[in-house]
Amino acid sequence: MKLKLRAYDLKLKHTFTISRESIDFQPSLIVELTSDGFSGYGEATSNPYYKITVPNMIQDLEKIQSLIEATNNETPEVFWSKMHPHLKDDMFALCALDMAYNDLYARKKGKKLYELWNYTTENNPLTDYTIGIASIEKMVAKMKELPWPIYKIKLGTAEDIAIVRELRKHTDAIFRIDANCGWGVEETINNALELKKLGVEFLEQPMRADDWEGHKEVFKHSVLPIIADESCIIEEDVAKCHNHFHGVNVKLVKCGGLTPGRRMIQQARSLGLKTMVGCMTESSVGISAIAHLLPQLDYVDMDGALLLAEDIATGVTINNGKIIYSELNGTGVVLK
Repeated sequence: MKLKLRAYDLKLKHTFTISRESIDFQPSLIVELTSDGFSGYGEATSNPYYKITVPNMIQDLEKIQSLIEATNNETPEVFWSKMHPHLKDDMFALCALDMAYNDLYARKKGKKLYELWNYTTENNPLTDYTIGIASIEKMVAKMKELPWPIYKIKLGTAEDIAIVRELRKHTDAIFRIDANCGWGVEETINNALELKKLGVEFLEQPMRADDWEGHKEVFKHSVLPIIADESCIIEEDVAKCHNHFHGVNVKLVKCGGLTPGRRMIQQARSLGLKTMVGCMTESSVGISAIAHLLPQLDYVDMDGALLLAEDIATGVTINNGKIIYSELNGTGVVLK
């Protein structure tokens, strides 16, 4: 097996702002694994909040290149457990590697990834489309640019309720709110009351990731479901979220890829938690991998490639929130 690494700066259509940062470009690493005439692709984006950079991911993967390339036809689960001890401090790099290996493994088996996992896709959820923090005029313009059945709205400002009230005048779409740790306990409980009236479906990570007492309080009193994101990073976090959140948003780059992501989703379901997978502004490489998890999810946020000025790959396509799979096996990705 051969390893190839490619670095990209993915240009965004619009400046993307959340409660803690603004970006115009998203640095991204694409991992390609080749074997027996097949290629598999994986992706992880950089993230300042988690102190992840593309050069560091490349360095961490190159350190174990010989170990990676010595692998031959092991299951993705065996491969992941072999790589994890070497990449446990860089789950983003492990994610890109695991994704590429899952893709390659399925292609060699002549199956789409969801077929390999025996998932059926009849009841797949629709993906939302994210509206980053901006002036109300710009946020409305973004909605008009892409009419969509579900919008995820980034908040964490002094005018959050006013923003949602104004946006509601322009669409009947479902709203989901992501405050990216920007609120406190009382603020979350009070905002939930107002936001429910405005057609909001749930709140994602309204408070600091480590405020477990606060989360418990909000869990008891919020009129809207609360979904964990920054509080649910790795497999061990799922059990902690039980009785503190109503659901978990699994991010593949944070947990180390599809292999642990599937285990987290299964555990969440067994605990009665709602399941969601979110993206980190990936291209169609990462987004197409997420698509194969859809049969196990209640909600999904896989709009990363839609936010790009230009995609670097083809794979799944998204039409008004509905995901259409590629005819190709594995994740269906082809690099442009």
